[in-house]
Amino acid sequence: MIRIAIQKSGRLNEDSVKLLKECGLKFAGSDRKLIANVENFPMEILYLRDDDIPQYVHDGVADIGIVGENVLAETGLATQTLKPLGFGKCRLSLAIPKDVVYKEGNFNFFDGKKIATSYPKITEGFLNSKGVYPKTEFLSGSVEIAPGIGLTDAICDLVSSGSTLISNGLKEVEKIFHSQAVLIGTPNLSKEKLKIATDLMFRIDAVQKGEDNKYILLNAPNNALDKIISILPGMKSPTILPLAESGWSSVHSVINENKFWAIIEQLREAGAQGILVVPIEKMIL
Repeated sequence: MIRIAIQKSGRLNEDSVKLLKECGLKFAGSDRKLIANVENFPMEILYLRDDDIPQYVHDGVADIGIVGENVLAETGLATQTLKPLGFGKCRLSLAIPKDVVYKEGNFNFFDGKKIATSYPKITEGFLNSKGVYPKTEFLSGSVEIAPGIGLTDAICDLVSSGSTLISNGLKEVEKIFHSQAVLIGTPNLSKEKLKIATDLMFRIDAVQKGEDNKYILLNAPNNALDKIISILPGMKSPTILPLAESGWSSVHSVINENKFWAIIEQLREAGAQGILVVPIEKMIL
């Protein structure tokens, strides 16, 4: 049995639950529960505050956990990062009132300035590395209102779209830390628990590869197959099946999401017809 800690509520909760369920795990939701048993996998789920997850994993109360890199870096606790998860992406940025003039890269601007943040360790560590020493004011929430009420000169806060900054009369001037959700583990997992964690990571790999790729089927004249095959190498090589119509074949392959539209255009130019693209739920290599 292994214990995994995930957010009870917040920006990573939904994606964490979705990922575990896509890995085939069956469990109840977090409504008024702090612990849930997984029916079909040797795992117990702890629903915790995001800030508490690194501590629980560090102390071995939870064996593994899903947490944002920003939270992990701010706590500075000794855990091992097992796997980046690709969701919950954001950045920690310095922002100032929109009417204040700032030149990019001029970190000396912040020397001695008051900066409101929920991440004083990351903020001070970054600026100190630039030879800059601000006065940080720790706020656990509503950081973006601090300059407007005269509490601070600037803020350092998480940014996704930047709309919250704009609505509070601020502008983003420097990005100091990039974050995403990661799977972390206690430093000394037992052999048995490491095996369970490895099995879970195998499932996560399959889900991630499925999300990053598309299954493609198309019809092509046989005289164009060599060119089409060179465009579609697939995991090993495309599957070729003859069609009922003489001189034509069906080609099946997998393409990466990032290369999708460029490859589709090349296939059309090479003579492919009836192109069908299907999402992949899991992909195991």
